[in-house]
Order: sequence, then structure tokens, then C-alpha cells
Amino acid sequence: MTCDSPPEKTGFLRTRRLRATGAAGVLLAAALLTGCGQDSGDTSTGTATSEAARAVPERTTTPSYSASKSASASAAMTQDQKDRKKLLDSAKITYDKAVTTAEGAVSGGKVVDLDLRGPGKSDDDTDRESASPSASASPSGTASPSGSASASPTSTGASPSEASASPAATGPEWVATVGVTDGTEHTVRIDAVSGKVVKSTEDTDQDAEDKSRTAGWVAKAKQTPQQAAKAATDKKKGTVTSLELDENDKNVLVWSVDVVDKSWNETTVDVDAATGSVTGEETDTD
Repeated sequence: MTCDSPPEKTGFLRTRRLRATGAAGVLLAAALLTGCGQDSGDTSTGTATSEAARAVPERTTTPSYSASKSASASAAMTQDQKDRKKLLDSAKITYDKAVTTAEGAVSGGKVVDLDLRGPGKSDDDTDRESASPSASASPSGTASPSGSASASPTSTGASPSEASASPAATGPEWVATVGVTDGTEHTVRIDAVSGKVVKSTEDTDQDAEDKSRTAGWVAKAKQTPQQAAKAATDKKKGTVTSLELDENDKNVLVWSVDVVDKSWNETTVDVDAATGSVTGEETDTD
């Protein structure tokens, strides 16, 4: 009797097991590779999403340079600088036109003082800046129904005494003092938007000494207001807001010219009324 059959069956079964094990290994390896590929893709996608999430706020929430620069510049301005800017933005008539108009309103007269003022400013006011919150006008400095412009967005009208002195003053004005050869002074108020004369009055409060002094200044001043202003702006670039003929501490007759520069600072330049030379300057940076 032979015993060959059992060994053949055992070898056959071992072969089948090995084949099954090999197939299972291949399937497992394939599954692992697929899983790794998915994990890698998910990680890459997650990273990209996170990067995008960080990038979007940076593009949409960062303030523009020009806006922040403008806000910073406005915040850095003093109240006086803001007032000067507001007043000059509302005025359309320049000093030289105001001088010509004022002298034309008084026969034989010469301007000895000229001042740009906001609405509601009386003749005694030395503050040449814009009107207080109680003074009146349109928000943008555009012309009012009566044809004059407003200088302050919060103003509401001049007081009764100021209104009687300048009935149509609802916007900025040039206020000029014009002297004639005998020393008599006249106050001429000019609308700084339309250029029209609002009112012209003779100063009845002058005494003989006042008239003598004014007559002497008119005779001695060889430099016109326009020439003095040119000398001042050649020295300090800017916009003329005031001219005044007076004697300095050394009793020299000078034109004191106020010039506002592009930074809204005001510089007073003294110009010799006889020679036209600059004798001094002082800047107000407030």
C-alpha cells in the first residue's frame, strides 16, 4: 500500500493559503496607499483654506493710506489753523480786489487797513478767524439765497448790533479803513464772495489828533498796499489776509502784512512803507 495521496493534498492546501494571504496583502497595501493619498489631499486643502481665510481680512479690512493720512492731518491741525482754513475756503475775493473796491468807494481815499473777517465780526474784533458757533451760514460755504456765502457750518446769524453795522453780512467780509488827504477815515465793508460793497460809513469818532496822524501816514506811505503785499509774499509764500499801516517800536511807518501759508500757519511780515524792504517777520504756529 502506498501513502502518496495525503502529502499532495497538504501541499495543495498550503499553496491556496499562501495565494490567499498574498492577495490580502495586496489589497491591504492598496487600501493604505489610497488612505494616505486622501489624507494628503485633505491636509493640502485645509492648509489652502486656512491661508485664504487669513488673506481675506487683510485685503478687506486694512484702511487705505490716503484716508488715514487725511484723518491724521486733520487731527493734527490746531483750532486756529482749522479756522483759518475754513475762512479762506469760503472767501472768493482776494485782497488786491478788495483794496481796489474799497478805494473806489471813497473818492480820493487810500486804504490804510484791510482785514478778512468771518460773518458777524464787528469793527472792534481783532480775531480774523471764522465766526463762532452762534454765527450763521450754510454748511459748505456756498452762496446763500441773498447771494453771499457762509463761512461756518454751524452759524445762525449775527447779533442785532453787528447786523445793524453790516445788514447783509452772512458770509466772510473784507473790512477796509480808507483815509483821505485830510485824515478822515471811512469804513468800507466788502462781501468776500461777490466783491460788492456791503456798506460804507464815515468815522465820526475821530478827533483832530486822529485825523492828523492818518493824514501824515497817507502822505508818507510811498508803498501801496499791493506793493507791500508782494514784498511780504516774496518773503513768505501764502495768502494775504490782512494789511495794516502803522508805526513800529522804532517809530518807522510800516505795512504789517498777515500771510497764511499752505500749512495754515500765519506769518506777520513788516514792510517799510517808504522803501518796501522787509524789516521783520513773526510766525504764529498755533
